[in-house]
Amino acid sequence: MSFNQKVCKLLLKIPKGKVSTYKDIAEKLNSKAYRAVGNALNKNKHPESYPCYKIINSNGKLGGYSKGLKLKIKKLKKDGIKIKNNKVNLNKYLYKFK
Repeated sequence: MSFNQKVCKLLLKIPKGKVSTYKDIAEKLNSKAYRAVGNALNKNKHPESYPCYKIINSNGKLGGYSKGLKLKIKKLKKDGIKIKNNKVNLNKYLYKFK
């Protein structure tokens, strides 16, 4: 399984109403390649199946989204995640991989 496939597989573990970070995904894969995680998400050909919008920066800022930041915000809000000043409260919404 490729790095990109492993990243996408982890996306499926994040429950509705939770987010993760590029850093947490990389660390779960025993890597420090945070930017490679972002690159894998950007190349995701099936965003309907793999919820890339749930991945944010480790400081709570929203980061990028290939379909545009407005849509990312809309999807996060639909999941029940509150956004204030383009940031997510990680103490409340961060999903910790086991």
